Amino acid sequence: MIRIADIIFSLLGIIIILPLLILIGVWIKIDSKGPILFNQQRVGRWSRDFYLHKLRTMKVDSESKGQLTVGGRDPRITSIGYYLRKFKLDELPQLFNVLKGEMSLVGPRPEVRRYVEYYQGEQLKVLNVKPGVTDYASISYSNENDLLSTSDNPEKTYIEEVMPAKLELNKKFIENPTIGNYLKVILLTVSKIIR
Repeated sequence: MIRIADIIFSLLGIIIILPLLILIGVWIKIDSKGPILFNQQRVGRWSRDFYLHKLRTMKVDSESKGQLTVGGRDPRITSIGYYLRKFKLDELPQLFNVLKGEMSLVGPRPEVRRYVEYYQGEQLKVLNVKPGVTDYASISYSNENDLLSTSDNPEKTYIEEVMPAKLELNKKFIENPTIGNYLKVILLTVSKIIR
């Protein structure tokens, strides 16, 4: 049932937002040099790698300076990138990942391999389900970048505090993957973005 909902919602979403994606794409090209899309290798279900699609919000080669974004005004973020991140518009191309079956609309956010290597015991269960565009952890940690910006060692804080807390929240949907819970997470996410 959830896969059917994923196909319907992602297809409708792509049709509706296509004009917006074109406009944003033009703005990204005007704003800075580089491609419109940023495709990053992430770890999906059964620990298989896939390419997650996002609208590019950072200057080219920014990832070589670290994979964590620290604060909304990270100097690597482009002018338009700040607003795309603020309103989560950079995540829109992930609807294509959902349509392809690599992701679901709701599920644990996929991590880069570097951080998955820190998963232990029960935490590894997140790799038994499809990763998602949103979940309870995404809603609770929507200000993650700002939270990390207050740390003296953002990566240490992420690995030791933020990541374990998010993995614990992932269980809320993994242990109750009903269509009702799925719709609840989507509505909570939309409400959070609007607020």
